Amino acid sequence: MAAAGERRQLLGAAVVLALVLASDAVFVEDLDESFKENRKDDIWLVDFYAPWCGHCKKLEPVWNEVGIEMKNMGSPVKVGKMDATSFSSIASEFGVRGYPTIKLLKGDLAYNYRGPRTKDDIIEFANRVAGPLIRPLPSQLLFEHVQKRHRVLFVYVGGESPLKEKYIEVASELIVYTYFFSASEDVLPEYVTLPELPAVVVFKDGTYFVYDEYEDGDLSSWINRERFQGYLNVDGFTLYELGDTGKLVAIAVIDDKNSSVEHTRLKSIIQEVARDYRDHFHRDFQFGHMDGNDYINSLLMDDLTIPTIVVLNTSNQQYFLPDRHIENTEDMVKFINNILDGTAEAQGGDGVLQRIKRIIYDAKSTVVSVFKSSPLLGCFLFGLPLGVISIMCYGIYTADTDGGIDENEATKKENGNRELTDEGSEEEREEEKKEKYAELSDGELKQKSILEKKKD
Repeated sequence: MAAAGERRQLLGAAVVLALVLASDAVFVEDLDESFKENRKDDIWLVDFYAPWCGHCKKLEPVWNEVGIEMKNMGSPVKVGKMDATSFSSIASEFGVRGYPTIKLLKGDLAYNYRGPRTKDDIIEFANRVAGPLIRPLPSQLLFEHVQKRHRVLFVYVGGESPLKEKYIEVASELIVYTYFFSASEDVLPEYVTLPELPAVVVFKDGTYFVYDEYEDGDLSSWINRERFQGYLNVDGFTLYELGDTGKLVAIAVIDDKNSSVEHTRLKSIIQEVARDYRDHFHRDFQFGHMDGNDYINSLLMDDLTIPTIVVLNTSNQQYFLPDRHIENTEDMVKFINNILDGTAEAQGGDGVLQRIKRIIYDAKSTVVSVFKSSPLLGCFLFGLPLGVISIMCYGIYTADTDGGIDENEATKKENGNRELTDEGSEEEREEEKKEKYAELSDGELKQKSILEKKKD
């Protein structure tokens, strides 16, 4: 009886699991060729995948969670997935170049998602892009609520103007990264002073900055630079995103798990410079810290001992290391000023030698990582081709050597045969004599005939 009861429980659990999996599938639609004709009727969040792609398989359970969450919150965004290998023409039309590719399709527009592949980040992206480009803030209460939710807040202040048209144009391009709002001047906090209207303001790091066309240049470039907080926890993805800002990135490379004085001191120095010298450096520098030196070592092709400080120029792959120990904030400020005035020595770069070094470094790193993770696989992948090449080279070398010996032996044998038959028979000698006579000229023949008559 007990065994029968356990079987019934297991059967019930299997049924529940099957229902859950089936319900997951309902919230994520499998898209086919008909999607091309019907997609403009709705807003779609689509995962373009390949069945053989490992990253796609890793994203699949997350994507199912995204579908469930979007459905439960009543979002107008529909979640789907498409096998880009089976419907390659449609995928190519949407500019799919790799797998997985996540896009939000809204009318004639297609927005690429480049953020972390987590449920919350993907949903936040979908809700932001699916909504209006410019979100109005009609009251101080709503402004305060939104400011608490967003660490970086862009606001257009004023009425209709060419600046507003430009602001809308930039929003359509950069909404994949951040939100855009509009408000009247009386909605802003009392501490905000605007030199003129209309204006574009960014609120972050407990303060605000006003866009100045003469000092800050193009509005799109300024918003792209200012969409990050002044101090960040930097990882590989964040560093890639910072590459579009054109800013130098000053990083304290530390071990977050190490609570020693030296690690915490360098982190505090970077934080203080980012806060206290914000007005001096925020246009040119981004500040932060990075946990561990593995990524930074692969980037610089050098082994940095942590804790340390490095300043990266992500536009040309140059980097700067302090020539002396950074003891305090003043030392760090001096180091930054030396970079700005060109007295600090730049290392790395994107020259030809550095590119060659990068190829060698990447190849070496690949070989080492394969051997570390799986020595047998490393021996098979690299040892087998080397062994085949060695055997081929040895075969070619020995074949040439043997051929040379055979030719020498054949020549010697031929010469030996000639020596053995030099005497020959009388008929053969007479024949050779006739051949020699045939080769002589007419004058030579006459002289030879006279000589023979005299001898007679």
